[in-house]
Amino acid sequence: MNEVRSFSSLERQSIFEGLGAHPYDLIVIGGGITGAGIALDAITRGMKVLLVEMQDYAAGTSSRSTKLVHGGLRYLKQLEVGMVAEVGKERAVVYENGPHVTIPEWMLLPIHKGGTFGKFSTSIGLMVYDFLAGVKRSERRVMLSPVQTLLREPLLKADGLLGAGYYVEYRTDDARLTLEVLKEAAARGAVLLNYAKAERLNYDANGRIAGITVRDMISGQTRDVSALKVVNAAGPWVDQIREMDQSRKGKQLQLTKGVHLVIDQSKFPLKQAIYFDTPDGRMVFAIPRSGKTYVGTTDTVYKDDPASPHIHEEDRDYILRAIHYMFPEVKLTAADVESGWAGVRPLILEEGKSPSEISRKDEIWESPSGMITIAGGKLTGYRKMADTVVNLVAAKIREAGGPAFGECQTRHMPISGGHVGGSAGFADYVREQTEIAAAQGIDRKLAEQWVQTYGSNVPVLYELAQELAEQSMGEGPHKATPLPDAVLVPLVYAIRHEMACKPTDFFIRRTGSLLFDISWTQKWKEPVIDYMASVLNWSDQEKEQHASELEQEIERATQPQTRPQL
Repeated sequence: MNEVRSFSSLERQSIFEGLGAHPYDLIVIGGGITGAGIALDAITRGMKVLLVEMQDYAAGTSSRSTKLVHGGLRYLKQLEVGMVAEVGKERAVVYENGPHVTIPEWMLLPIHKGGTFGKFSTSIGLMVYDFLAGVKRSERRVMLSPVQTLLREPLLKADGLLGAGYYVEYRTDDARLTLEVLKEAAARGAVLLNYAKAERLNYDANGRIAGITVRDMISGQTRDVSALKVVNAAGPWVDQIREMDQSRKGKQLQLTKGVHLVIDQSKFPLKQAIYFDTPDGRMVFAIPRSGKTYVGTTDTVYKDDPASPHIHEEDRDYILRAIHYMFPEVKLTAADVESGWAGVRPLILEEGKSPSEISRKDEIWESPSGMITIAGGKLTGYRKMADTVVNLVAAKIREAGGPAFGECQTRHMPISGGHVGGSAGFADYVREQTEIAAAQGIDRKLAEQWVQTYGSNVPVLYELAQELAEQSMGEGPHKATPLPDAVLVPLVYAIRHEMACKPTDFFIRRTGSLLFDISWTQKWKEPVIDYMASVLNWSDQEKEQHASELEQEIERATQPQTRPQL
C-alpha cells in the first residue's frame, strides 16, 4: 500500500514544493466529487495519483446541489431507464460506504388532480423504480390515501389531493461526502492539493499530453508535473480545460443554475420531505434539516462565471411562489428567507431541450492529445463514473507499454469516516462513541453531533478536545481564544485533517453553517478568522482579504441580487 499522505493545510506548502519530485501515473484536474472518486479509485489500483483543484475542494457544483444521493425518479419520467437502474443501485453503495454522510429519508410525492403525476402512473412508476433500483424491502414505496398523506404533512394543499407516493431517498452533505472520499484517497497515498490551478497543459514531442504546470493560488509559485495520463474532471470548467488542449470540438457543456432557499422551521414547520409540482410543471424538493427547511431547485440556463453564481430576486420569488402553491397556509415573505445557495450544473448541451429536460448522463471523451475528459453525471453516480474513467486510464497506460493495473476496488470500500460497520452498525457506533466522549467529560449532545458528522474519525476530535483543553492552560494560540469546543475542535480538525485554508472553507464546506445556520456563522466569524490567522501565520493583508471573502459569501447567501436590465 502507498504511504499515507498529509491532508493538512499546515503542510500544504511542503506538499506543493514536492510536486515535481517524480512523475505520476495520473493527474486529475478538479476536486469535486467526480475528481475525488477518480483519485480514490486510481490510488486503490496502485496508480501514483495527483489531484489539483483551483479553488477549495467541492467549491463548485459539489457543495451546491440539492444534497440528495437520490435514485433519479425524474429520469423514469424521461424514460432514461438505464440511468435509473444504475444510479438507484449505486445509491445503496454510497450509503453503505459512508453512512455518516448519507441518511435515508422518506420522501412524500403528493398527487393532485391535474398534476404531473397521476395516482396510477405514480404507483406503477414507483414500483418500476423500486425494481430497477434494487430497493430493499423495508424501503419500497407505499401508496397513501389523502387522509394518510395529510397526517404525514398537514401543511400540504388539501384541495384536489388524491393521495401520495411514499418512497425513500438519501440525504447527504455533498461537500462533506466529497471531503471524505478525498481523505480516504489521501490515506491510501494520493497527493491532493486545493487552491492549485492547472495553469498550463504540457505535451511531449509527439503532441501527447505529458503533464501540467500547477500554480499555487495562495503563494503564486508554479511547478511542472509530469504524468502518463491526465483526466479533466473540472465540472463547469471542463470546456475551459479542453480549450487549453485545443480540443473543444463536438459536444460541449450547457451550464444551468439551481437555487435553494433556507427558511427556519418556526416559519415553515415542515414535518416531512416532499417532492412536489410547481405551477409551471417542474418538480421541487422541500426538505427539513436541523431546524430549517430548505427548498429548491430552479433550473435556468447560466452563462456567467461558474465560480460565483448569484441568487437573483426572481429565483427567490419563483421558489416562494412554489411554496405558496403547494403549502397555502405557509405565509412566507422574502424577509423569512434566512440564506440560500446557487450552484451550476455542468450538463451536456442538447439542442432544442429546456434545462430541465437535458440528460444528467455522464460522457467521456478522449482528445487527440490523449487527455481524457469526463462531463455531466450526478453526485449519486460518482463511484461508477470513476470506475469507468479509471478503466480507460488503465487500458491506455497498458496500451502504451506501461504497467498493468487491477480492477476497481471501491464498491465495498468505506470512505474516510465510514469505518463504522456499515449502515447496520452505525447506530451502535454512535451510541458507543457518545458514551466514550461523555466519560471524557465532553458534552453528550455535542459528542453525538460529532459522531454523526465525522463517523469513525471522531476519536481524533476527542483527542483534539483534550489537547486543546490542556493547551488552553498554557501559552499559544489556544490560550486567549473565545471559541468553545463546539467551534474550536471542528476548526482545528478542519485545518489539520481536512486542508481548510480559509474561513470560507470552514463555514461553507467543512461545517455548512453559512448555508444552514447563518447566525452561527455571524457569531463566530471574527474569532475563527483570528484563530486561523494566528495558526496559519497570515499577514494583516491576508487576514483582511480572507475576512472580505467571507463577507462576500455571507452577502451572496443572504442578499439576492436584482438582475440588471439589458
